[in-house]
Amino acid sequence: MKQARWVFMAAGIIGLLMLLPHYFLFEKIGRDYPPAITHPEFFYGFVGVAVAWQFAFLVIARDPARYRLLMIPAVLEKLSFGIAALVLFTQQRIPAPALAGGLLDLVWAALFLIAFLKWIPRHPASQQSR
Repeated sequence: MKQARWVFMAAGIIGLLMLLPHYFLFEKIGRDYPPAITHPEFFYGFVGVAVAWQFAFLVIARDPARYRLLMIPAVLEKLSFGIAALVLFTQQRIPAPALAGGLLDLVWAALFLIAFLKWIPRHPASQQSR
């Protein structure tokens, strides 16, 4: 259980440190990686959902046994961007830094999956009574 706590705590903290600056980088991203972003609602919506997930990781870290099933959508959250980044990079539709972010998400997905598989409750009935 200690491994699950550390993995989800690290993911939440690192994710917040990486994502929160995006709220202030809208124009810069458009300049550095043209064309400019034409739908700010999608950009800020993505950042907002991603930030919310970082808080979910911190919640999981507080009590991995209680929130074990939430680890499954956490893995899917990481896979969704990681796989998309791989596909988009092979199609030459995103730059290498975006691929790096996607690969990092695939590493987190693997760590989340390991935490999920390692922390199998011994008495599932006792987990339901919480």
